[in-house]
Amino acid sequence: MKTSIWRKVAIWASLLIGLASVAQASEYGLSVRRPQSSVGSVSPAVPSGQPAVEERKRQDGICTKCHDETETKPILAIYQTPHGVSSDGRTPSCQACHGESKKHLGGNVDGTGRPPPDMVFGTNKRTTAGFVPNDHEAQSETCLNCHKAGMRMRWPGSQHQANDLTCANCHPVHNAKDPVLVKDQQPAVCFTCHKEQRAQIKQISAHPIDANKLVCSDCHNPHGSPGPKLLAKNTVNETCFTCHAEKRGPFLWEHQPATEECTNCHTPHGSNITPLLKSRAPFLCDECHDGPHVSTQVAGPSVTGLQGGGVAAGGNPSTLMVGRACMNCHVMVHGSNSPAGAFLQR
Repeated sequence: MKTSIWRKVAIWASLLIGLASVAQASEYGLSVRRPQSSVGSVSPAVPSGQPAVEERKRQDGICTKCHDETETKPILAIYQTPHGVSSDGRTPSCQACHGESKKHLGGNVDGTGRPPPDMVFGTNKRTTAGFVPNDHEAQSETCLNCHKAGMRMRWPGSQHQANDLTCANCHPVHNAKDPVLVKDQQPAVCFTCHKEQRAQIKQISAHPIDANKLVCSDCHNPHGSPGPKLLAKNTVNETCFTCHAEKRGPFLWEHQPATEECTNCHTPHGSNITPLLKSRAPFLCDECHDGPHVSTQVAGPSVTGLQGGGVAAGGNPSTLMVGRACMNCHVMVHGSNSPAGAFLQR
């Protein structure tokens, strides 16, 4: 009886070990050969795209004879990225991006130095090898040959493309880790150009970019967008409602500036006035509301002028100037669903 139980345990253990091996192989992109079955006509599995894999290895071998670990830039680190998965037939070779580069491979034949590859990537006037990079359109087109679908389909005509940026401005392809794809490193890449936004996120009230809870690509699509400012959604409000769903509504009583666009009152990257307000109330409210509160008459012992005014002798400061100012009474600034909330008071 005991022998039978332990035999079953051994069988289950061997099955689990086999399944774990298959799962691990799949995780690293490896294909698993299954033994030919003795029942029926099942043939052993052949790795997908094997001819392409062998051809890519042959082509890369030509380049890595010279471009090895002695390079100033970590050229071989590309094999630690998705661009260097050796078992995948879809992985590009060096020539797939840099061109056949026959003159470059031919070497210094006329005594003037080795010619550059057909496609040289870079953002400076010259690369570390002394070659002049191709123009930005040619560089981007090379990348878009593979990376054209999805979020990159709107690259032509986008603000970044119109300002002559290339993929290499943000993506160091040969690095083991692309900083744009690492959450705590992505903002630093964007702030290389967007220095005003770098300063704004250091202010008192800001989105938690510095705390690595939010990154630029959560709100923006750097490759192009149908909306303004390369936003991930079609409008500012749609983008904000991705996180701030409670402000979406619909409301029985709407506050028109909030319905139109959140940036009427808020600055998205950071402000010294909470919560991300462009200026403090009542001055922010005064930009639109010049109604009954704007008067210079004395209300009791205090002066209410300009929604706050000054203080008469022996009087108290106006409630419109202290605490939450207008929001002492008008608390539902984004909208109200109360039947009695026409003035956004509840």
